[in-house]
Amino acid sequence: MSPSNTCVNEDVWTVVRFATFTRLLSLFLQAVLNAVIPDHVADAFSPPRSETHLLLDPVIEALFGGLSHWDAEHFLFIAECGYLYEHNFAFFPLFPLILRLMAATVLWPLCGFLTLHGRLLLAVALGNSIVFVLSAVALYRLSRLVLQDRKLALVAVLMYCLTPANVFMIAGYSETLFAALSFAGLWLLETRFTLGACLLLGFATCARANGLVNAGFLLYLSLQWGLAHARALSRGAGGFQYRHYVWELIRFVLTGAFYAALVAIPFCLFQYYGYQTFCHPTATQVPPVLLNLARDKGYRVADAASPTPRWCQWRIPVLYSYIQDVYWDVGFLRYFRWKQIPNFILALPVATLGFVASYMYVIANPVFCVYLGLGDREKDRKIHGFYNPRVFVYIVHSSVLLLFGIFCMHVQVLTRFHASSSPVLYWISAHLLFREVIAVRFITVGQLNIDSDRTAE
Repeated sequence: MSPSNTCVNEDVWTVVRFATFTRLLSLFLQAVLNAVIPDHVADAFSPPRSETHLLLDPVIEALFGGLSHWDAEHFLFIAECGYLYEHNFAFFPLFPLILRLMAATVLWPLCGFLTLHGRLLLAVALGNSIVFVLSAVALYRLSRLVLQDRKLALVAVLMYCLTPANVFMIAGYSETLFAALSFAGLWLLETRFTLGACLLLGFATCARANGLVNAGFLLYLSLQWGLAHARALSRGAGGFQYRHYVWELIRFVLTGAFYAALVAIPFCLFQYYGYQTFCHPTATQVPPVLLNLARDKGYRVADAASPTPRWCQWRIPVLYSYIQDVYWDVGFLRYFRWKQIPNFILALPVATLGFVASYMYVIANPVFCVYLGLGDREKDRKIHGFYNPRVFVYIVHSSVLLLFGIFCMHVQVLTRFHASSSPVLYWISAHLLFREVIAVRFITVGQLNIDSDRTAE
């Protein structure tokens, strides 16, 4: 085994140990804080529990009850009861499906001691912890390949383990699963294992809607590879041949579009499932207690006797867009209100880091960025670290997410939205940390030289 492989393996084990430690610490802290701090009373989704508690349910609730609040209630409800209410379709199916599978298989021996809800809650704690460790390893592999700097990649991943979105990465949210699938898929894509990358990025779309944005990586990298391949073939033919160049470029772009479509298919299928559920409803049995909740809260259930929802008449009936608009009032500039200033302040650190990353990268690579990273500049390929040309597409991806999150979303979710989707947040943090360390060393060495000169005098 070569020394470089040995170092990489050591780094992976370091990542696994540190990620495991932060998961255990996070679970401990949430249990303590959940016991000490009373829950905020809000008009959030909170379905009634119909099961009678078994022996271990109070213990699991005391240890991991803090993981089941806010959006986690939706995921746990879907895992337990399926997609009964219209607004449940804002939450994509992969995460609740995994929770239900864990509760029915790995945790099945506990069915005599834990209710289904208790086993789902335990599945959240165990599943997200394991998946987070895997996501950290995937991020290290991706960072090592893109940055071409082992130390910077390692520090970036260690900072990922301390992400400010930590509370959402251990709770019953799909962010951890999405991060693991996205980082692993992008790593496979960088190694040019494109079909494997499409599979993982497609699963990421099954976990969160913003997995659609990952299709941009397939389009861009296919175009970039097509240009490089066309240039190489043209040069090998003894001169530039325009027709051959254009044909190769078109072939790669069409291939990229096909791969991008594979990533988008899960989103389309899920919307079709929602369309069939509410626009062409069949007889469904809804437990009375859940039907009463729907009547009290105004939740829509699939009912053939009820009027057809208006979104079913849209030219493109996308249920997800309707839910975001009607249930959560998500839209362009809708969150720009004076009362939301505290939420903008909460999002300010992550937004600042993201924009600083984009600014620093563009300033360091102005000509490269003008050509959208598609120019043929051999010297750029020798740059390592944060300013590596391969980082360009990730900077664009990060900027798109930031702008969309600030102007079109509830801005308080920007931290978890960006932290689980883009590695740039951790790359720029590691880069700035290294720069500060180098500056301190430079000042220290300079001061030592001055002192030694004075001593010599």
